[in-house]
Amino acid sequence: MARPHPAVAVCLSAWLALHPPAARAAELLAPGVISTAHNETSASLTPDRRELYFMRGDLVSGDSAILVAQRDGARYRNVRIAPFSGVWKDSEPHVSPDGKRLYFVSNRPAVAGGEGLVATRGRQSFPGANLWYVERQGAGWGAPVRIEGEVNRVPMVYNPSVAANGNLYFSAHREDSGAAYQIYVAKPDGQGYGAPQRIDLGIGVKGNHMDPAIDPQERYLLFAGDEGDSAGAADIYIAFRSADGGWGTPLRLPGEVNSAYLENAPALGRDFGELLVTSMRPAPARFPKPAQDLEAFTRRLDDPLNGSRNVWRFDIAPLLREHGIDAPG
Repeated sequence: MARPHPAVAVCLSAWLALHPPAARAAELLAPGVISTAHNETSASLTPDRRELYFMRGDLVSGDSAILVAQRDGARYRNVRIAPFSGVWKDSEPHVSPDGKRLYFVSNRPAVAGGEGLVATRGRQSFPGANLWYVERQGAGWGAPVRIEGEVNRVPMVYNPSVAANGNLYFSAHREDSGAAYQIYVAKPDGQGYGAPQRIDLGIGVKGNHMDPAIDPQERYLLFAGDEGDSAGAADIYIAFRSADGGWGTPLRLPGEVNSAYLENAPALGRDFGELLVTSMRPAPARFPKPAQDLEAFTRRLDDPLNGSRNVWRFDIAPLLREHGIDAPG
């Protein structure tokens, strides 16, 4: 991992001092390189661990692009906009388990030259979201392809995550979602994907279920939401596959994964138990504080722990082993 700026290191040390690790410490991912003063979320590694794709956007989520960083040992470098992004509002990249496809979300038009996708909810209109993918071609990626059919019939489709068998998980607002968002799965049907099926989790449509991260073997499912015991706006939960093929009661992840702030966009890393999570947790502010000049104050506001969304790394291997899972997907 790249060495953090001294000011960032001080803020991170102060935060961790107030949050002693329950099992494995929280790790801010590449501060100053991946995690910055902007919003970063939805990190996804290629199978060889040499590339990390993630979203970076403004603080109100009005604009975003998909970025890619090279991994060199434990360090990240050469951050740049992914070749298929940078024109439309793109977000939420997910590299398939075999690395042959990268799924993402975009408001780009279904037909080249058309208008960007728009969604309306209540009295508000905002950039819409459909699922797209690019396929690996040598060292690069092919042209973006929109998923046709029922999956993208509605303009609010987010957070793709695919299992090894091709089953596509995502969150969306559809006719059977209730007032919030729910998680769906669409299975390959030979020509694309079949009709999405809603996954009933926990409190069902009474709650908000977003950002699925499926184990490649579909043994467990991580998501963001509030099952009534969330400490913040949303926390990360895990549901294990039950013997009847359904999903067990969601469990709020223990330890440092969740905080009093928003956590969302869980993503599985390539190592067993590796979990990447987006969090808005800031460095603590204590008062009175030493007098600062404008330069010092601005540095504080411009470091990653300013309350913007960052990517954090955790190890949930002990929890998985407690539930009989002791090998990668």
